[in-house]
Amino acid sequence: MRTFHLHLVSDATGETVNSIARACVSQFDNVEHTEHLWNLVRTQRQLDVVLDGIKACPGLVMFTLVDEAIRRRLEEFCREVPVPCVSVLDPLIGALGTYLGIESQQQPGRQHILNAGYFSRMDAMDFALVHDDGQATWELHEADVVLVGVSRTSKSPTCIYLANRGIKAANVPFVPGCPLPPELDQIVRPLIVGLTNDPERLLQIRRNRLRLLNPGVDMTYTDPETVKQEVSDARRYFTRKGWPVIDVSRRSIEETSAEILMLHAKHRAAFEARRPSAPKAES
Repeated sequence: MRTFHLHLVSDATGETVNSIARACVSQFDNVEHTEHLWNLVRTQRQLDVVLDGIKACPGLVMFTLVDEAIRRRLEEFCREVPVPCVSVLDPLIGALGTYLGIESQQQPGRQHILNAGYFSRMDAMDFALVHDDGQATWELHEADVVLVGVSRTSKSPTCIYLANRGIKAANVPFVPGCPLPPELDQIVRPLIVGLTNDPERLLQIRRNRLRLLNPGVDMTYTDPETVKQEVSDARRYFTRKGWPVIDVSRRSIEETSAEILMLHAKHRAAFEARRPSAPKAES
């Protein structure tokens, strides 16, 4: 196992450089890194702290900085140490500027400006929280996506992730012996997706959760045959309804959400194509 220090320097929240760094590191086996996140670095004094940290724990430096003086000093320092220093956005911004024929604005944190897209994501986040676990089903027609699944199929965190992408997502649990809300048969615009899981994997997750919440209690919730039947019933129900089904057994929340976003784009396009066009005004 090889270990190293990774310094992530940003003049904003650091989300961009952090995501890129983790995506890159994940491609290497038998490697562990100690992550040093330096965010909101916008002055020379703040940069002093960063340089001291790099000097104390030398390692690869990745940065997203737009202030020319700050980034030049960081690059010069790294050459002297010496450690590799990489600007992760320069190639993309350069290519985009060349293609568009205009210069970038060089403004820190510009992607986090409070614009209409930001408030749309916040609205979607509120919607996901209010419509979690089968709540407020009378408002399901306002959703973009409705997730239906057995317990422990990551319905709630998936809805939160989708909300961060501006998608209004609600979720409804599939519980044996309990009818699903009638609103599911009445909504037209939202995409309904069934989530399922491998019974063995689901059983393991449920047992771990039950052990933490209420140890020593035996329930049908963790009975192997009951869980198998529950998953089978859910699959048959989703198929009968004609809903797309996603097996989350070996998927991360990001991967599940990516497929849902793709399904939603197709569903929305088909829905818009079915809508009657507005009548033309008479001349």
